[in-house]
Amino acid sequence: MISKTAQLNELIEITRDGQRFYGHAREEVKDARLQALFHDMAQGKREVIQALVRKVVDSHEAPAPGGTFVGLLRQVYADTRAALSSDQAATYVVQLEAAEERILHAFEDAVESAEPEVHDLLVGQMSKVRACHERMRDLKQSMQSG
Repeated sequence: MISKTAQLNELIEITRDGQRFYGHAREEVKDARLQALFHDMAQGKREVIQALVRKVVDSHEAPAPGGTFVGLLRQVYADTRAALSSDQAATYVVQLEAAEERILHAFEDAVESAEPEVHDLLVGQMSKVRACHERMRDLKQSMQSG
């Protein structure tokens, strides 16, 4: 069984991937509404990370300092796809929705196996994670149908 600190640090890393990706996408897109949305989404990720970091620190452990290699690869892949696409914004939205899916699944898996002392924290943060995922999924669907 994975330790609670290792589990929380994994979630911190994956969520930080999302936060960084939103910040990067915000710099790349030209649409002011998307820039504002990506800023809000990055802020939401920051809040989730802070809650997880506090729990790790309260356990007298060191929180994960960075993200994951997979997160970096996803960002590079999105940049490549966007450079080749006629609709750069839609490309980033699709890739950000996939990143949200990754974060959501990580939280779902963590909640299933969480130790009692972190379960409530994860459930509370998962509602934010799910809301972000739904927001990006809905945006992706509206862009694809529009």
